[in-house]
Amino acid sequence: MQTKVIPIFVTTLALCPLAAAAIEIEPGPAQIQAALERGKTAAAARVPPDQLYAWFGSSSEMEPRGFLMTKMVGLTVMSAHFALRSAAPGDAEIRQVVDDRSLLISVVLVGDRPDFARDSYMLLAQGEQTIKPVKVRFDGQASRTSVWPKAPAYKAKVVAAFDYADLDPRAKTKISVFPAAGGEVAFEVDFARIE
Repeated sequence: MQTKVIPIFVTTLALCPLAAAAIEIEPGPAQIQAALERGKTAAAARVPPDQLYAWFGSSSEMEPRGFLMTKMVGLTVMSAHFALRSAAPGDAEIRQVVDDRSLLISVVLVGDRPDFARDSYMLLAQGEQTIKPVKVRFDGQASRTSVWPKAPAYKAKVVAAFDYADLDPRAKTKISVFPAAGGEVAFEVDFARIE
């Protein structure tokens, strides 16, 4: 059976309701503190940390979707995880997130066989510029969807890291994933609308 991958274009980005505007590459102390407070507030409201990511794509398990892990999102999610355990991240954990030089993008694809995502690749396009990742990893063995054995029977992640120095943190961006079996799954994301 061959995996059928079709282009999907998404023009809006689903954000957590507390998000600020634009990806922050060098956050200051006030921005860092605000992100940590958002995480604590979310934990107090019992918002699951995975809902704090900057999501894009479909909200359905049966369609492709993904999220961006920016520095500010990373701080918020980390703070929420700690707060759920009645703790707070230390300076070392905060510094590790702030010093990260890569924007992490994770995409979940659906297909009809367990190895459909093997050797997948991801690229960003901003205007005429194509941006290659510094690292890509993928699920070599996909997990079953809730409708298995019906289509789409499997879902798998493709995760790529992009150097902040290579991209414009405020540009409209096309995120493209290329499964080895062929095709392209694409998302249109406005980086100016995320943190």
